[in-house]
Amino acid sequence: MIPRISHSENTPQIVQSFLAKLRNSNFSGDIQHDYASRLVTATDNSIYQVLPQAVVFPKNYKEIQAVLKIADQQQFRHSIKITPRGGGTGTNGQSLTEGIVLDCSRYMNRILETNLKEGWVRVEPGVVLDQLNEHLAQKNVFFAPDLSPSNRATLGGMVNTDACGKGSRIYGRTSDHVLELSCILSNGEVLESVPLDTEKLNSYKRKSGITGEVFKVVDRVVLEKADLIEEVFPKMNRFMTGYNLAKVYSNAEKKFNLNYLLSGSEGTLAIVSEAKLRLTALPKHKLLLVVKYEDFDDALRDAEILLENDPAAIETIDEKILSLAKEDEIYLKIKDFIADESGKSGKKFRPTRTISLIEFCGNNRKNLEKQVSALCKKIDAKKNKSGEATGYYRTSDPQEIKDLWSLRKKGVGLLGNTKGERKPLPFVEDTAVPPENLAGYIREFRKLLESYGLEYAMFGHVDVGCLHVRPALDLKNPDEEAWIRELSDKVVTLVKKYGGVMWSEHGRGFRSEYTADFFGEELHQDLRRIKEAFDPDNRLNPGKIVTPLSKNADKVVPLEGPLRGHKDRQIAPVLLKEYESAINCNGNGACFDYLPANVMCPSSRITRDRIHSPQGRAGLMREWLRLLSMTRSAEHSERNKVATDFNGESQKKSIGLNLFLSVFQKIKNTLRKKQGEYDFSHEVYESMVGCLVCKACVTQCPVHVNVPDFRSKFLNHYHSRYLRPLKDYLVGSTETVGSLFSNMPRPANAIFSWKLSRKLLKNQIGLRDLPQYSPESVRLRLLNSAAPEFDVDMMIALTRKELEGSVIMLQDAFTSFYESQVVLEYYQLLCKLGFKVYVAPFHPNGKPLHVKGFLSKFQKVAEKNTKWLAHVARCGIPMVGLDPSVVLTYRDEYLKILGENQLTFEVMLPQEFLITRTEILLKHAVSVKDNLQDYQLLGHCTEKTDAQLSQEQWKEVFKLLGLSLRLIPVGCCGMAGTYGHETEHYEESRGIYNLSWKKKIPEDHFLRQNILTTGFSCRSQIKRFEGFRPLHPLQALLREINLFN
Repeated sequence: MIPRISHSENTPQIVQSFLAKLRNSNFSGDIQHDYASRLVTATDNSIYQVLPQAVVFPKNYKEIQAVLKIADQQQFRHSIKITPRGGGTGTNGQSLTEGIVLDCSRYMNRILETNLKEGWVRVEPGVVLDQLNEHLAQKNVFFAPDLSPSNRATLGGMVNTDACGKGSRIYGRTSDHVLELSCILSNGEVLESVPLDTEKLNSYKRKSGITGEVFKVVDRVVLEKADLIEEVFPKMNRFMTGYNLAKVYSNAEKKFNLNYLLSGSEGTLAIVSEAKLRLTALPKHKLLLVVKYEDFDDALRDAEILLENDPAAIETIDEKILSLAKEDEIYLKIKDFIADESGKSGKKFRPTRTISLIEFCGNNRKNLEKQVSALCKKIDAKKNKSGEATGYYRTSDPQEIKDLWSLRKKGVGLLGNTKGERKPLPFVEDTAVPPENLAGYIREFRKLLESYGLEYAMFGHVDVGCLHVRPALDLKNPDEEAWIRELSDKVVTLVKKYGGVMWSEHGRGFRSEYTADFFGEELHQDLRRIKEAFDPDNRLNPGKIVTPLSKNADKVVPLEGPLRGHKDRQIAPVLLKEYESAINCNGNGACFDYLPANVMCPSSRITRDRIHSPQGRAGLMREWLRLLSMTRSAEHSERNKVATDFNGESQKKSIGLNLFLSVFQKIKNTLRKKQGEYDFSHEVYESMVGCLVCKACVTQCPVHVNVPDFRSKFLNHYHSRYLRPLKDYLVGSTETVGSLFSNMPRPANAIFSWKLSRKLLKNQIGLRDLPQYSPESVRLRLLNSAAPEFDVDMMIALTRKELEGSVIMLQDAFTSFYESQVVLEYYQLLCKLGFKVYVAPFHPNGKPLHVKGFLSKFQKVAEKNTKWLAHVARCGIPMVGLDPSVVLTYRDEYLKILGENQLTFEVMLPQEFLITRTEILLKHAVSVKDNLQDYQLLGHCTEKTDAQLSQEQWKEVFKLLGLSLRLIPVGCCGMAGTYGHETEHYEESRGIYNLSWKKKIPEDHFLRQNILTTGFSCRSQIKRFEGFRPLHPLQALLREINLFN
């Protein structure tokens, strides 16, 4: 039995008083200070971990005002600190705080106004970059700054860090596209920042309160120190972010423009509540060149030559990321474009270890083609020489371009998947030097890292002299933790030597102490004067960039942390290994993807609560494992004051307690839970039961955080202490109970259809809208249709020719018990195609047991089923399943529970089998003139993510049979096995369905017959909300073959 777990991180009384006052005001947003909510905002994509006191989610600018006005009251003025947070993807801890997090992403995410005639858009700070550009795409304009985390980076966060990325040589930074900012100052005043001529500036200076002081101080500093600013600020595309004094007057309008100062200020000066942004016309044409190299240095040397061709962007990716990409779902899409170069004989010639992605954009296709052809000609002329590019891949296909840029965007996340204890980490990762100095700078940088015996990854924007460098360290090791300081200090010296800057893209955050090194002491004091004018009480994101001039006791945050490694080293080594996928989460935030048609984490998308994201769940598991390790260690010490081996008698005693844990003890613990006894495990439990177990995180997350895996382990442990709900037992017994009831469907359906039964199930047990058993069982129908007997010994004796024409159909509980017609039509289809079909008797797979965390029972089922399937596989006949969630269990959950790398048998999906029988499919093809149907496949999320070729395979099967099939981009349907049947999740299930699936279902009943889906749960969800059950692709194939053959 696990112990009750508590923590000492209670919210201070002054903060509780502040939150109480906020609740009693007109504030209608969310106020959260539970431990779980604080934990998920304690980390980002950096090496740091700082626990806030609370998180507030305002719904509009007036609520931001309310927060700051109350904070400015006398009783709270010196205690309450507020830090704004956007997408949470920062690499330097910019939005981490011990104070209160103000998060605008949950509610303030509206695109307010678009004016195409004047070329601007007005947005709230929580709008995501891709969300905005998707909205603008049909209008042929876009917001130009491009970031790797564009599908989760908020515009407010982009303003706060003055973000930029690919194409910044041409398009510049976020601040170059900011027209106006509406901000809330530290005391609740509203500040409107627009470019000002002299007359308007003077009127602003005369304003009362903080606003007037701000304009007076900033204007005085930039005018009096103009020569010093000119001397100190580097003349680079990637200039110093954060309090950009150089551009307050030296901007395109030649007016006083505070936007350049506010952009990059990391929320230390004001909180952005609205932004008016400049729009840029989308280029009509794009061409991408993938240039291949054997060595990273070759690519760096080539950068200056490539720039002569005036591309829109040059991004270079090193061998480390390319090798990690081979384990990611993106690799299947781009592997042919980055393949090794071959000689005339076809043998491997020169390996591709580094690539540069070179993009050309414009409105004249011929000119672009000329540019690219000229560059290709240069590469061809030198590609056989050592140290030169080995070849290239050229494309204008929009999907190929998108996939190749996805590889670059995934770079940060992929590094978290590095094997071993050392992981590539961001702390010196966005330095920049003049492009002409880049090769020399990187040469010395690499030599520095190698002197410490460190591996590292490099990628980024060589066209502007900015390379992201991530040395691999293990911060659980105190010796390596000390290298953060040593390396940072040495990199500061090195980057100054080459005329560059320490932070050129990702903000300062915990590197703020280096501010004086680059601004000089005089300007550093002026920055403090400006901070004082804006925020005299050091209320806004304190400790970042600078502190107010009068607050000499206040210091900037130290480079040393607190670090994530401080917490992780407290987790027991055995738990670190067992829960590796949770520990490895590096906070890249890929699971915050806003796009409704993407499969990644539907629970995060529908709740907009990061507790219900893979990153949130991984963070909660990390803390649960830490507290569990410490609690067990304390209990062990208390029980064993005399030295006793932890792995000896005390461990045996623990095992004994687990084996003979009484129901009475569980009842007591459960009653205490209902009475309000705190246990951190309850907070983790609420997060875990909100997971749909769709498994998208396993492949869509570049680090492969496997929530379903550690979720089932946690539920198993949690219910060693607390009673399980009755619905878990009903779900877990789906296969065994279903096997019984499917043989007497009428009485079973009658019982479950009674109004009283439905009410009891919905309100007392927590299950609703349960499917009905099929009126006719698979077994009886097959007996009546003279199907061949399933006799393994007989099948082993088949001739080679007979084996080639045979197939084994494996049943699953969902289709066999609730959709027997699908199974029978699958059987008929295979027979029509000329196969001799052996239908295996139903054997439990155990999937429902795993979902609910019955791991001991699941292991027994898996062991028994594995033994039986291994026996069946001896006959050499292909085994094919039907429901993807069940078939794919053999490729993941079975391997983990059995501790195997590979099973002795293979169970194929239907399309995987059919695609290997090309000649048979062609023989039954429908003629083109007869093909009148336009079939559309809405993919099952687990199938799409765990079998990455599955959807294209369906398309190919249909094509071989002369049929058309369109793959419709959708996210999760919201049913996900039993999730959608659970009463507590009904609203979320419907909401997830509405996000993408509902939009793809035609109103026309005739067109609905062409909607196909492979998942039983998907078909059940459509039946529930649309009133019709779509066909399985196999049923559509049978229908076509019956019509035209």
